[in-house]
Amino acid sequence: MLNDAGKRAAAGTAAAAVTLGAAALGTPAAAAAARPAPHPEPRPAGLAWKSCPAKDPVEGTRLKGLQCASVRVPLDYARPKGEQITLELTRARHTASKSQGVVLLNRGGPGAHGRDLPAFFSDSLPGKVAASYDWIGFDPRGVGASKPEMICDPGYQNPGRARPDTIPANAAEERAWKAKAKAYADDCARKYGKMLPHMGTADAARDMDAIRAALGRQKINYFGYSYGTYLGAVYATMFPGRVRRMVLDSVVKPSGVWYQDNLDQNVAFEKRIRAYFAWIARHHKVYKLGNTERKVADSYAKVRAAVKAKPIGGKIGPAELDDVFLADGYADFAWAAHASALSAFAVRHDSAPLRKAWQPPPRLDQNNYTVYNAVQCRDASWPRDWSRWHADSERLYREGNRFETWGNTWYNAPCAFWPVPGGPPPRVQGTPSLSPILLVQATEDAATPYPGALETHRRFPTSRLLVQVGGRNHGVSLSGDKCVDGAVAAYLGGGRLPANRPGPDRECKAAPEPAPAAGKKAGHTAAHR
Repeated sequence: MLNDAGKRAAAGTAAAAVTLGAAALGTPAAAAAARPAPHPEPRPAGLAWKSCPAKDPVEGTRLKGLQCASVRVPLDYARPKGEQITLELTRARHTASKSQGVVLLNRGGPGAHGRDLPAFFSDSLPGKVAASYDWIGFDPRGVGASKPEMICDPGYQNPGRARPDTIPANAAEERAWKAKAKAYADDCARKYGKMLPHMGTADAARDMDAIRAALGRQKINYFGYSYGTYLGAVYATMFPGRVRRMVLDSVVKPSGVWYQDNLDQNVAFEKRIRAYFAWIARHHKVYKLGNTERKVADSYAKVRAAVKAKPIGGKIGPAELDDVFLADGYADFAWAAHASALSAFAVRHDSAPLRKAWQPPPRLDQNNYTVYNAVQCRDASWPRDWSRWHADSERLYREGNRFETWGNTWYNAPCAFWPVPGGPPPRVQGTPSLSPILLVQATEDAATPYPGALETHRRFPTSRLLVQVGGRNHGVSLSGDKCVDGAVAAYLGGGRLPANRPGPDRECKAAPEPAPAAGKKAGHTAAHR
């Protein structure tokens, strides 16, 4: 569902990765996912930690000041002494005199990298809290520096030119997209046939427990965003005695994994993009795109039609334009910049800001998207009859959910042709004896809509739900909300939780909407294309 930036430019949309984002019975390992999981074989403590390079050579992210290590885990946990794969780890060590243990970190995806996260957490939390833990980042199986790294058919995301419009104008265009999706799935089968049966969330949870054992810990703490909430929930179900503290931010709806969750996203993103267009309309004097939501939507449609007729630089067409603005459904951080870019093109035919806003997906995004598919297609059953996909997409589109629906369809379409069967999903259910966990959720989150947090709160009777009322962004914690960040720090620092009460256990009020771009009125930039 969702990684750190959401579903990036792939198959015609930067669709929500959980979203976003987040074990089939065909093999012994998958069958075991439905039962309480056996613990991996004990692994020795004392990993060979060494100083990391200042910059990750694979991911390009900051690792300065961190320590690096690797751990070997079974490809197939039903054969623990069989073929092994490598997971790469990082650590920011505790500096307090008394340690509270380790915190494993996951930013989502599935498929998002994670070795840079210890630096972010140790920098973002209050000093006493940050100093009291060892912060552990890791690239999940198939991701980033972990081996093998998985990348299928790069041309699906980045053909080197503008992709076809994701909204098919006729049956022939839809068949062409279907063929592309099947080719992607076929390429994954050729390259990673041995890996694909072992890429479900239950396998990732077992990997986490193998990391725990390698660290020599009886229990772990955990912090997961987006898909990472589902991974954490599955881990807490499979290994309840191994959980000390756990924060799950932007919570996946377990009963919807993954086909229904993606349909729900289509509706939620339509609501968010309309809210964004309404914001642009309220600042018509700045952007000159229309003084009503409808007029702004018309301006967007005209720009979309223009870049379809003549892609910017041959590379930015309607699919790429949607990629840029899908990010504004995830969060409002780029609202002003993207509105200025749209305005520059619509009013003055200046394509430079849009050229800057869209970049082709780098290798890390290609890897992210491959693992996204490998996990979600494996986790749960997906419709194999394309008529179901077509009917659901057409229905949602006719109902007015036009912005995300077809792009999200093609983002997930490889699962219709995946070489490995999926499902049933791992069980997600807490016990009364489970250590309390903290759920954090914004009410207007489009990538992991609010009902997912409510459902997970019901499934884990010892959980507490902290809600950011009116919150528009995916990923709430450590983004500057003092109410939310204070509650998270209190829990991690001393185990303090909101009092238990019906519904949300605590509410924080969202910050006001962002201001428009200062001093940049439409038409004031140089015109060039």
